[in-house]
Amino acid sequence: MSAHAEAHAAHPPAAHQSSRVDARTLGMFLFIASEIMLFGSFFTIYFFVRVSAGTPWPTPPYELPVFVAAINTFILMTSSATMHWATVSIKRGNVWGMRAGLLLTFLMGLAFLTSQLYEYMRVGFNTSDGAFPTIFFCLTGLHGSHVFIGLSLLAFMTIRAWRGHFSAEHHHGVEIAGIYWHFVDVMWIVVFA
Repeated sequence: MSAHAEAHAAHPPAAHQSSRVDARTLGMFLFIASEIMLFGSFFTIYFFVRVSAGTPWPTPPYELPVFVAAINTFILMTSSATMHWATVSIKRGNVWGMRAGLLLTFLMGLAFLTSQLYEYMRVGFNTSDGAFPTIFFCLTGLHGSHVFIGLSLLAFMTIRAWRGHFSAEHHHGVEIAGIYWHFVDVMWIVVFA
């Protein structure tokens, strides 16, 4: 075996990267694109029932919990700002800013999800009451499951942050979790609207 072949057998060559975007970041963007298609299918059902069928929205006697949803919107938008703070902080080498930003983002996401579950218990309708409640629970539940996934990512990133796994040079975990969290926040604005 030649010296060149031995070198490649011991350490394979680095993968070719044809994009200027980091492969991990590109993977998250492609995953988000697939999630947008998933949400799009649910919005298609919503528009079909509401617009094509001419169903009043919300159907009487039901009412949407708009006040609680508005508070939840404020919570998620604020959590997006704290996630941005965490990402920018670690890129500048500010470990404490990153830790505080991640922890605050996690706590606000948890407050959002807890509030949503509490509202489910007292909303006054369920999926057996017709198309409107079914679509309401499907859309908000789909989003809630994405918030839960985001909280799981944030929990892991927060634990890793407190263990000193991130630095200004190695911060991709925080950045990728941040991209996902911003997607969850933007998707809530669409669901809320």
